[in-house]
Amino acid sequence: MQSVVAVSKGGLAISTSSTATGIRNPRRIGRVSLMSERQGFCSGARKVVSELNLGLGPVEMANVQGIFRSRDRARYIPVHASSGDLEDVPSSKLEKKSSASVLPYVAVACLGAILFGYHLGVVNGALEYLAKDLGIAENTVLQGWIVSTSLAGATVGSFTGGALADKFGRTKTFILDSIPLAIGTFLSATSQDVRTMIIGRLLAGVGIGISSALVPLYISEISPTEIRGALGSINQLFICIGILVALVAGLPLAGNPAWWRSMFGIAVIPSILLALGMLFSPESPRWLFQQGKITEAETAIKRLYGKEKVAEIMLELKAGSVSSTEPDANWLDLFSKRYWKVVSVGAALFLFQQLAGINAVVYYSTSVFRKAGITSDVAASALVGAANVFGTAIASSLMDKKGRKSLLVTSFTGMAASMLLLSLSASWKALAPYAGTLAVAGTVLYVLSFSLGAGPVPALLLPEIFASRIRAKAVSLSLGMHWVSNFVIGLYFLSVVNKFGISAVYLGFSSVCVLAVLYILGNVVETKGRSLEEIERALSS
Repeated sequence: MQSVVAVSKGGLAISTSSTATGIRNPRRIGRVSLMSERQGFCSGARKVVSELNLGLGPVEMANVQGIFRSRDRARYIPVHASSGDLEDVPSSKLEKKSSASVLPYVAVACLGAILFGYHLGVVNGALEYLAKDLGIAENTVLQGWIVSTSLAGATVGSFTGGALADKFGRTKTFILDSIPLAIGTFLSATSQDVRTMIIGRLLAGVGIGISSALVPLYISEISPTEIRGALGSINQLFICIGILVALVAGLPLAGNPAWWRSMFGIAVIPSILLALGMLFSPESPRWLFQQGKITEAETAIKRLYGKEKVAEIMLELKAGSVSSTEPDANWLDLFSKRYWKVVSVGAALFLFQQLAGINAVVYYSTSVFRKAGITSDVAASALVGAANVFGTAIASSLMDKKGRKSLLVTSFTGMAASMLLLSLSASWKALAPYAGTLAVAGTVLYVLSFSLGAGPVPALLLPEIFASRIRAKAVSLSLGMHWVSNFVIGLYFLSVVNKFGISAVYLGFSSVCVLAVLYILGNVVETKGRSLEEIERALSS
């Protein structure tokens, strides 16, 4: 049986259970020193705890388990700590305090998510008007380049974002990211020719590519375990809000065709606010600890969660470092036998997300609604956007209750059913009288189902399941898969539709969703209520 040491609200607790998944539901720790800050990373030794400042002698232990939430229950022998511990502070108050203090920094990071959604959506309404201004109204090829250049830039940005985050830290990378975002926006808004517009869109694409990897990474690393799911899904919510803002920003275009320049120019403001906000935001404690900056990590923890949580979280980080004293991984390490399985899960989730047909549904939503009698493009887009925002908000409330895996399964199941409905409404003659209504219902149901899991969960789940030494690069690789598949699908989608018909394509998307459900059931782990270090140790074993 393994002897495991944990610290509880009342002091020290020694467990004699031989569980493979670790100590479950330990409470808050008191002011005890389990490891000297000057001790370093233990040099891989098994003697992890050399002295407890509780009047006890040296303690040996075979394994240090997580002190955040888990499932199995262990038997504890309480030993009272010295005076001045956290016994007088209710744990619910500590959790509320830490949660509230993190929210402003999550909000700053979500400016990157808003810019992500805004830059994706702004060109749709503005394209017709900017094409006339730039003299390319009849050149659909150049118009296609203006649209797709941002996707190419995002692919580059997503691959570089992880390396930058590992080298310079999360907050400094956010500040660097604001440079291409601001410059690209400025060039797009002031462009007098196609070349300048394409350069601006490329730079903005690089910026949103970096943001797409960095925002979920930073949020997952600073969020308290008990609400990490809810805060992580806010990333997707703000992407949806960014798309809706871009839609609303295009409303004056009908009366003022030159308004498209203002639509692009507006995005400079959140780019600058992102840089200014990150100047005052704490760095990720996990990144600081990994770099050996122990004092800075403690300062960041104090700012994020309060001084009462410093000892607890530092103990968790040190426990996680016992089996992980290696330097940051390089790109080739991601394809090694040790990491490939978990990295492939990340890449597969984003591949399924794109192959499930979200872009096709959004692309065809306008024509679907027109057949149902909704002639306003703005109304159609608003309905799809509202469904997306509503579903994502529901997902945020369920993420830490139902778990990531169950939401993914529910989401892809709903998407498969709605795609089947869309396919039947487009091909089954018996349903012809109701085709318009069924198509609208299928589209809204699909978007709702997507926003419940397939949309928000992958970006949240990946930073959780990747080991700390590969986390940034693995997230970047997975997001790169997202952008590459997005680009390829956009390139060939219309050709496939023209060859096989939209009904067959919808049926194909439904089949992909069914395959996704089977893959998730067999390969995805549940991470609800577990710290990042605990998840890493469980997957490593």
